[in-house]
Amino acid sequence: AMILGFLRLALLGLVVQTAIFLLLRVYLRSLRREALEKEYDAGDGEGRREDYIEAGTNDYGPRLRIRLALVVYLVPQVLFVVLFWIHNFS
Repeated sequence: AMILGFLRLALLGLVVQTAIFLLLRVYLRSLRREALEKEYDAGDGEGRREDYIEAGTNDYGPRLRIRLALVVYLVPQVLFVVLFWIHNFS
């Protein structure tokens, strides 16, 4: 029964973390896009405006996904395990 409760908590945590991940990804990509638009409008970009912005957001995507995965999934889970361990075994 206790294992079932823990699995339910873990599943709920995963759902919440995924929602946070997706929302942060959309938000941070929009911030990057806005920065690229301002950069291009200031005269720092080359080529067509849309091509410049698209290339910049595409370059940013994989790095953002890795960093967000670490911050949203790994750090809270490690913190939970450490706190659980300290609380129960020390």
